[in-house]
Amino acid sequence: MDKYPSYISEKRRPAPTPHDLVVNGQAIFGTFDEPIPNMNLLDSIRPAGGLVPHFMNRLRLTTWEAFEINMDEGSLVSAVYNLNSLIGFSVFVWFDKATKKISNWVNFVPASKCDVAPNLINSTTKLSTGKSFLQIDNTFQDGTCHARGNAANRKSGEFSYDMKATRLSPPSVVNIPFGPNKSLYSEKDFFSGEGFVKINGKTYKSNKNTVCIVDDHKGYYPFHAHYDWLTTMGRCKIGGKEKYLAINFTRNQSINQDEYNENILWLEGVSAPIPPVNFRHIDRMTWHVTDDYGTVDVIFHIDDIFPMMVHLGLVDISYILPFGTISGFVKDIKGKKYVVDGMTGIGEDKTTRL
Repeated sequence: MDKYPSYISEKRRPAPTPHDLVVNGQAIFGTFDEPIPNMNLLDSIRPAGGLVPHFMNRLRLTTWEAFEINMDEGSLVSAVYNLNSLIGFSVFVWFDKATKKISNWVNFVPASKCDVAPNLINSTTKLSTGKSFLQIDNTFQDGTCHARGNAANRKSGEFSYDMKATRLSPPSVVNIPFGPNKSLYSEKDFFSGEGFVKINGKTYKSNKNTVCIVDDHKGYYPFHAHYDWLTTMGRCKIGGKEKYLAINFTRNQSINQDEYNENILWLEGVSAPIPPVNFRHIDRMTWHVTDDYGTVDVIFHIDDIFPMMVHLGLVDISYILPFGTISGFVKDIKGKKYVVDGMTGIGEDKTTRL
């Protein structure tokens, strides 16, 4: 897929990865072909703009690493977050496909006890409390990753998982401008998975359908911020055969959606950019995702939602994480259509004032 249609900007075609994401105080924006070794976003000069002093960079930078799994029996979103060097937390959210219900485990710590990996090359993300543990070992230079964790609470019971991941497709590596020097970095990778998820004594073992996505994320968000996100991952019929496929759709506050976005189609051994997408929330349980070029038309049918709401004066976070199924299609850069009816859908609708 090396010939791009005119609606795919040159800046959305993967370029050689720089060693440093920030050079002489200025962030490098674009789409890259490999993990970035030095994620030195704290070196950015005034990413928040105006007269905000340099020492405030750490208090404006949000980082997280998420490890997502899709299995025959259910889907998992797990992550470690460092929120503006103020607070850290881990989260495990399991969606049971048989009952169409969500179980969750959330664990808070001071930010100083929350370790989000500095990059994805021989690194580790980790957070532990008395009742939980989550560790993600990143060896993306070898195309692999290993996540494991456990948690317990009164409402959802006991949870644990251990999953080794092997990359299936080239990654999505982007640095998106939210302002002249305000970065939103993200790498997302599509993997096959081998391991298990265990909930209240019941073990779900991986098989050929088990897939994972890792989402590494570091960014300076505006004081008022919003984004919508939808992903799917699994296997579907392509040319009469069951093959791996995954999609990422995001609409955020990029200052130029055509040149800087993270929309991508993953297939076995290849990946391709998708144009900017638009989210329409038809109602609380139905979303519609489209683009302006006829390459995307996907309906997200929501079964259950995990909400996280924080309303504390200047800090205001409204976050929902819905699970369900999708229907519709997406086209690759050659115009080939992939029908995604019945595949798993995982989304986010997040608004913050922080």
